Amino acid sequence: MSQHTGHGPHASTTHSHHPGTAHAGHHHGHGHQQDAGDFDWDVMGPMLELEAELSRPQYEQAARWIAALPEAPKVRRVLDIGSGPGLITCLLAEVFPEAEVVAVDGTPALLERARNHAERLGLGDRVRTRHADLHDGVGSLGEADLIWAGNSLHHMGDQRAVLAGFAGLLRPGGIVALAEGGLQPRRLPRDLGFGRPGLEARLEAIQADVFEDMRAALPGSKRETEDWSALLAAVGLTPQGTRTFLLDLPAPLSDRAREFITVEFARRREMFQERLTAEDVAALDRLLDADDPAGLRQRPDVYLLSARTVHLGRRG
Repeated sequence: MSQHTGHGPHASTTHSHHPGTAHAGHHHGHGHQQDAGDFDWDVMGPMLELEAELSRPQYEQAARWIAALPEAPKVRRVLDIGSGPGLITCLLAEVFPEAEVVAVDGTPALLERARNHAERLGLGDRVRTRHADLHDGVGSLGEADLIWAGNSLHHMGDQRAVLAGFAGLLRPGGIVALAEGGLQPRRLPRDLGFGRPGLEARLEAIQADVFEDMRAALPGSKRETEDWSALLAAVGLTPQGTRTFLLDLPAPLSDRAREFITVEFARRREMFQERLTAEDVAALDRLLDADDPAGLRQRPDVYLLSARTVHLGRRG
């Protein structure tokens, strides 16, 4: 599965978690259904790592919320579904210091990055990797006290069936943490001072269409009302609450955050070109011009604001 810091139609262009071969989907466009083999992971891997690095405060808050639950289980084994390059896997290992944490992904190059990252942090004795494609089922992953599915379930055609598979892996009292939904990240003012105002909102609308195309093309795709707590209940889990975690990086941004946003817009320019007006393409070209004072690399008003929502379900 590959790691897409993003969330469905509310996902970022690169995604921190991604499942099976579908991650490209949100890359975004990954065409939404390019095979993972179509990507140069030597290029995409570092960007996924950067996205996870920037988003760490959200994920850390979510993990510590789970750890502090009054009825939290003793966490001895964690499955990180759609782990990508493993930064969040290692964060989970830090928050749950007695647990074995398994990075589960469908892209070997990203699992290698996860192993290397764990070794660098001194977590190699507790972080494991598992190559798996959830389209083929989850039964072989083994039992867990916590299953973290970060922006990965929406890459599965039959989301209910996959979630039921997760529920079947939980030990008594175990928890599924489902990161889905939230709000589309915003990075720019509505009026850039050139082009037609509202560019980012139009890109968001295109992204929503691309997401629907991706969902429709998945094997065995079934439509679900995106009431995630109700879906957790439908597979036999007891909902344990929903919380949303904010990432607020105000202007002026760090160079690394600005680099990430520039790459995101470059990918959107590439993927959405045929859906954009000439005026919007010209605006994107100006934003991507490194020498333009109004471009992403120089303008002082670029920021990053996003909200990620996590839904919990517990096995009785």
